[in-house]
Amino acid sequence: MHLSELRGRRVAVWGTGREGKAAVEAIAPHGPASLVVVQDKVTFLQATWDERLAALAPLFEGDAAWKALEDVEIVVRSPVIGESHPWIQELRERGVTITGGTALWMADHADRTIGITGSKGKSTTTSLIGHLLNATGRPAVVGGNIGVAVLSLPEAPLYVIELSMYQSADLTDSPRVVALTSLFEEHLDWTRDGLPAQYYAHKLNAASHGAAAVVHNATDPTLSAELAARPGLPLVPAAVPSGFHVSGDTVFFGDEPLFHRDAFPLRGAHNDSNLCVALGAVQAYGVDVLAERASVEAALRTFTPLPHRLTPIADPSGVEFVNDSLSTAPQTAIHAIEAYAGRPLAVIVGGQDRGIDYTPLRDFLATRGVELTLIGVPDSGEHILDVVGELPGIHRVVAEDLPAAVRLARGIVPPGGVVLLSPAAPSYGRYDNYEARAKAFVEAIEATAGG
Repeated sequence: MHLSELRGRRVAVWGTGREGKAAVEAIAPHGPASLVVVQDKVTFLQATWDERLAALAPLFEGDAAWKALEDVEIVVRSPVIGESHPWIQELRERGVTITGGTALWMADHADRTIGITGSKGKSTTTSLIGHLLNATGRPAVVGGNIGVAVLSLPEAPLYVIELSMYQSADLTDSPRVVALTSLFEEHLDWTRDGLPAQYYAHKLNAASHGAAAVVHNATDPTLSAELAARPGLPLVPAAVPSGFHVSGDTVFFGDEPLFHRDAFPLRGAHNDSNLCVALGAVQAYGVDVLAERASVEAALRTFTPLPHRLTPIADPSGVEFVNDSLSTAPQTAIHAIEAYAGRPLAVIVGGQDRGIDYTPLRDFLATRGVELTLIGVPDSGEHILDVVGELPGIHRVVAEDLPAAVRLARGIVPPGGVVLLSPAAPSYGRYDNYEARAKAFVEAIEATAGG
């Protein structure tokens, strides 16, 4: 559905955050018959719905919100409004069209877009693709889940868009190039019935509507299996010998060596895969990486890692503190641990408890033989430690909060070792977002630096 198709229609935007605001501002000029904004729960965001926005679309909250939805034809939902919400289910039964701002935008921009999604690695890969394109003379705007809502982006010749599962679910047009980094169970509470198959279907919907190329991490077994069950997709494997891959200390394209792996500053096997998917995506869009290897290598060397993703923090003690506050699942913590295994290591885990299965973390620690201290913080830290259980080489400690965890870690990790914040859980509940959690981590490091 295109934005222009909303002319003369009765439209509701559900949500008052950045996506909701962007949707109202984009839809209003197209002349819907009516345009309202609804929020099923009264929130502090009401104060930010200013007079200008209210003139475009009045806001209805709580019980009034459901009444405002009585006669709408189309609901443009913000990403957090899931299929499990009873209102969404009832609206679908009434025949109301449910879509999202990203889907409306993609209908008009798919042919000049690279879309990136995955259960992990999508933010790094999105940033890297955008950096490589701009550095090799292909001006590109980066946005979506990683930053500016797509409906607020300026016109540009090329877009690099991070897609969450929420955003992917509503797409009816695929980006020209789709890059898939990984796939594992997550956000099951958003799906209608809480089933992994539904999550996978929502995620891979991004590639199911006419993509010219679907570049994927072919070393991910779940992703590979799900793609194999969807014949007809224009698959381009990455991270395997037939495509871009890392072997030893060299990045290859097929049999052709390109450059030293050290050109890319992010460590870890998972970042090998992210790099290969990014190279595959820019190649699929039209960059001859082999012919332009010198420019690509130079661009890699100037890539700035994302904040809060394995970001080192200097400390006079000789201990390396690492902020990986973006880690919200056991798989991301596993990759962070892999990156620092072999050094004295303490890992701070825990955050919002949303019922995640932590057996993959336990199984990893049981089979890889790493030695480390796990420090559990509220709300889910103690539960994570219980799931891990007693394993050789794994010491478990409970801390009352994040600052207490940093103090404990200083007494455990010697100079040359690593204190890694990789929570394997969302920040919400204790913190507003992962950035606030990272800030608290840095403040605790500074507060304890003298003793």
